[in-house]
Amino acid sequence: MKVLVLNGPNLGRLDIRDSSIYGDMTYPVLVEHIENAAKTHGFEADVRQSNDEAEIIGWLHEAADTKTPVIINPAAFTHYSYAIRDAAELVKAPLIEVHLSNPLSREEFRHTSVISGVANGTIGGFGPNSYVLALIALKALIS
Repeated sequence: MKVLVLNGPNLGRLDIRDSSIYGDMTYPVLVEHIENAAKTHGFEADVRQSNDEAEIIGWLHEAADTKTPVIINPAAFTHYSYAIRDAAELVKAPLIEVHLSNPLSREEFRHTSVISGVANGTIGGFGPNSYVLALIALKALIS
């Protein structure tokens, strides 16, 4: 089964972001980590990243139309993109929100997610393994 893994702004630049928050993994290595974990759990991961809100919305529409499960790291869009939230709500297959860091342990403005209210669940704070945990949860939701 296919799973769409969406990553928001600045995730493609992991190699130059604050390693104390995001670790030292490059984005291509993160993609490989997700794809390998997906195979282990019986999924084919289609991993995408965009700094463009409209592109992410289009991908969520695609998932809604094809009934494809979604794992999404909305990044900074987490806190204010009602447009992404509304598009995520259209996805009737399971949708899990993930974060590399724990937003609740960071700046106060990161404590609010407009996405989590329409997600089946939220996983954060486990670095790249947040995606692995999301795949495990997704498998349980689909079973």
